[in-house]
Amino acid sequence: MAHFLRWYSRVLNTHPWKTQLLTTGFLMGSSDVIAQTAIERKAVKQVEPLRIGRFAFLGTFFVAPVLRTWYNILEKTITTVGKTVGLRKMLLDQMFFSPCFLGCFLAVSGLLQLQPWPIIKAKINEEYFKVLKTNYMLWPAAQLITFYVIPLQYRIIFVSFVALLWNTYLASQANRNYSAPTVQDI
Repeated sequence: MAHFLRWYSRVLNTHPWKTQLLTTGFLMGSSDVIAQTAIERKAVKQVEPLRIGRFAFLGTFFVAPVLRTWYNILEKTITTVGKTVGLRKMLLDQMFFSPCFLGCFLAVSGLLQLQPWPIIKAKINEEYFKVLKTNYMLWPAAQLITFYVIPLQYRIIFVSFVALLWNTYLASQANRNYSAPTVQDI
């Protein structure tokens, strides 16, 4: 494990942007494999490669760039040091970023599934608050641990493993089947 951490740190220092994009895409694709096999109980032959690719694409080209931008904004906004820095970052993240990001995530996921907007809207209306509530049960504690306990060089890996669990949940929610709304619903 120590060898892997040294290698990952070296690659991250050499190519931070590419490494973050590829790591996020790989972990989100892996999360969908776990969601399909462990949560949805699909046999290996029933696993949908296109769905895995879609979720990996979502991680690489939507989640990673948005998160990287947000974390850079947090670093520039909260520049002071002290005992409350991690708490303030976590509160800003959970009060402002998470509610917006989760709605956008559900919308972009639906668009990548080529669903029509009424279906996406119905899915957001049905799932948004459930997903946000679940977010609040995991991420505030995970981020406090990240900012206060995990040494800087290991934070990305720690958050990546927490995200593996979270993205498994998101994959199961984002890929749930929804029936098309009736004309009355639209």
